[in-house]
Amino acid sequence: MEARPEYNTERKNMAMPEYGRNVLKMVESLKLIEDRTKRSTQAKAVVRVMEILNPQVHSQEDWEHKLWDHMYAIAGYDLDIDSPYPVPSPEDRQVPPMTIPLKTKPIRATHYGRNIESIIDLISAEPEGEQKNTMLRRLAYYMRQQYLIWNKDSVEDATIFHDIELLSGGRIRIPEGLGISRLPQDGNYAKPGMNIGDFGGKKNFRKNNFRGKNKKH
Repeated sequence: MEARPEYNTERKNMAMPEYGRNVLKMVESLKLIEDRTKRSTQAKAVVRVMEILNPQVHSQEDWEHKLWDHMYAIAGYDLDIDSPYPVPSPEDRQVPPMTIPLKTKPIRATHYGRNIESIIDLISAEPEGEQKNTMLRRLAYYMRQQYLIWNKDSVEDATIFHDIELLSGGRIRIPEGLGISRLPQDGNYAKPGMNIGDFGGKKNFRKNNFRGKNKKH
């Protein structure tokens, strides 16, 4: 009678499958060696095999130490040998990755994008006057373009100006009589995710508005 084949789904799960099941069998066989000295000598041979199977480990810092740690992991940390390195524990492999805190706050109006909020922060710090009004008109015109990309319907100037006041948290009050239609339509406006024309950054925003301050509308 032929022996029934053994399938991987029926075999013991491997802690480090990248080394293969043959290495697992070698590591398991170490536990059957009664003499500690012979067991330790054979463990060095297994580490050498793991090095051959995983040559890219040489590019890592302290690579030999890592191989010994891997062998312990494969053995389920149940291996009594003389190791040249401290014996690791299962907890060493279960340390969760360090969370990197995000310094950015959630976008309050996704159809305008985060850059709009940065520009609003910039404008809110400007003193009241014609220069600030020009910056507001340019911002409102761009926001109207962005609004129409996501919403194909027309939008009133009052809606855009209301959004500016809302996104500024009350730091900006739109002067009475200010209108988007008074802005020359010669700007270069792009879709979200691309460079945003005259609003390509705080420095460009200031420069473009200084340059356009004396233009006739």
